[in-house]
Amino acid sequence: MKLYRAKDYYDMSRKAANIISAQIIMKPNCVLGLATGSTPVGAYKQLIEWYNKGDLDFSRVKTANLDEYKGLTRDNDQSYYHFMKQNLFMHVNIDETNTHIPDGMESDTEKEAARYEEILRNLGGIDLQILGLGHNGHIGFNEPSDIFPKDTHIVDLQESTIEANKRFFESADQVPRQAYTMGIGTIIRAKKILLMVSGEDKAEILYNALCGPVTPKVPASILQLHPDVIIVADEAALSKWETN
Repeated sequence: MKLYRAKDYYDMSRKAANIISAQIIMKPNCVLGLATGSTPVGAYKQLIEWYNKGDLDFSRVKTANLDEYKGLTRDNDQSYYHFMKQNLFMHVNIDETNTHIPDGMESDTEKEAARYEEILRNLGGIDLQILGLGHNGHIGFNEPSDIFPKDTHIVDLQESTIEANKRFFESADQVPRQAYTMGIGTIIRAKKILLMVSGEDKAEILYNALCGPVTPKVPASILQLHPDVIIVADEAALSKWETN
């Protein structure tokens, strides 16, 4: 496990983008596991900037997203499909047929979970999985539980997650209550994992995830068992380290 300290969100984003761009340059046909939310936006902006300068080529890159809200159409401005299109895909030369996101409108959850796992197998696995960290320790939408979910599945979102995500909606009532997500087993099968964390509000959960016991009550704690994890966190997110 490698830990890179960043000064602030901008510095964290740039350092993370360096790691992602290195993966693309070293393996132009790599498979990237992508995350949504506010944490990776800065890194995606940096990748777009380097693409516009001619430093990056996405033409052979394949992607698979961690998750998608259940019940939102792709053209809904809060769907993760829309998020990825607005924050990365439409700004670089990626082939849309090489981008993969769970289908939030598929009502047959077992069918969709199996379909997405088959896609990931056909891609040959994920070379670099990008992760953010939820306030309750979730990665993807894998909420605290009694077990580590193995494969892609449907999950009931906890109130803390709904509360954290309501800022993207007009009200908490509009936040979907379920989502499709890669399972913990799916995530840790990635060859390399990049965890991005920013803000003092994530300091305690980051410390618990990396220094506490490995438990499904803190889903991100499973990363302690992965052989190749890179953490890029800003000083605020690492503030708990200063007192321990």
